[in-house]
Amino acid sequence: MATGQVESVDQRLLAYRPAPRTLGQTLSTFLDRPFFYIFPVIAVLLFLGVYPFVYNVRNSFREFDVVKGQMESVGWANWERLLHDDRFHGAILTTARYVGTALVLEFALGISIALLLNSGPWLSGLWQSLLILPMVVPPTITARMFGILMNSEFGAISWLLLKLDVIEKQEPLLGGTGKHALTAVMIPEIWQWTPFFVLILLAGMKALPTEPLEAAMVDGASTIQRFFHITLPMLRPMIAVAVLFRLVDLLKAFDYVYILTSGGPGTRTWLMSFDAYQRSFTTIEWGYGSVLALVILVFAILLSNIYVRVFNVGWGNDDGSR
Repeated sequence: MATGQVESVDQRLLAYRPAPRTLGQTLSTFLDRPFFYIFPVIAVLLFLGVYPFVYNVRNSFREFDVVKGQMESVGWANWERLLHDDRFHGAILTTARYVGTALVLEFALGISIALLLNSGPWLSGLWQSLLILPMVVPPTITARMFGILMNSEFGAISWLLLKLDVIEKQEPLLGGTGKHALTAVMIPEIWQWTPFFVLILLAGMKALPTEPLEAAMVDGASTIQRFFHITLPMLRPMIAVAVLFRLVDLLKAFDYVYILTSGGPGTRTWLMSFDAYQRSFTTIEWGYGSVLALVILVFAILLSNIYVRVFNVGWGNDDGSR
């Protein structure tokens, strides 16, 4: 091709300008992008999740002045107060006992019932369906129901435990010196959320491959050996999910305490979440209540990360690597 022709082609290419896009074309291109459709959901989630967090952080550096009727800046005073708050320190220990005991019992009962249902008992489908019922009952209704069942005068649970010499007439589940108060709060918690463990672990058991179990039976492994050396290790991802969800949920337990004991007698059932509620809505210490709420959030994040690392929980990897 001649040099002049090449230059002529180049000039025409340089002179070419695409036709301007119409408003309809621009709008059509914008609507074709997935982000346009998920943006409303992202905006709602950010508003519901981020805004309360930022508002609480801001409030933690302020306190409500009852004389002026408004929030006043107090700097780091609320956070310094946390270091010397014996009531909240006691609430941390009480919450630790509550979370640890309830979590262990729920897991032990849950995996036991899951093993029983997995063995194929009579009407197993019906029992699995009935297990959903406790979880759909509002916690406040559950607390009221068990408050009646544990009543020291006419409660069925109190009567049964009294007959079995588990409790004494002078020390009922609810009342007395509060010796059994924390146990009384745990009973509805365990009744309502043990099915959560059952359903997750049962689903995991049904999804397990049968070949390793059959090979172990051929090799003469007992039922207990097959459970601890084959079934339990293969259930590890499901156990990790269930324990993690319940750990975080138990840290913010509130309904059962509020309905059954109101933190008493004394401070025997004074949990962290109940302390945050009392400071925020009873004594109108909104700034300090925000501090306590943030501390609960920090505890939940720290314990979750410690759990994942200590037990080497792997999400989606068989070797446990992250």
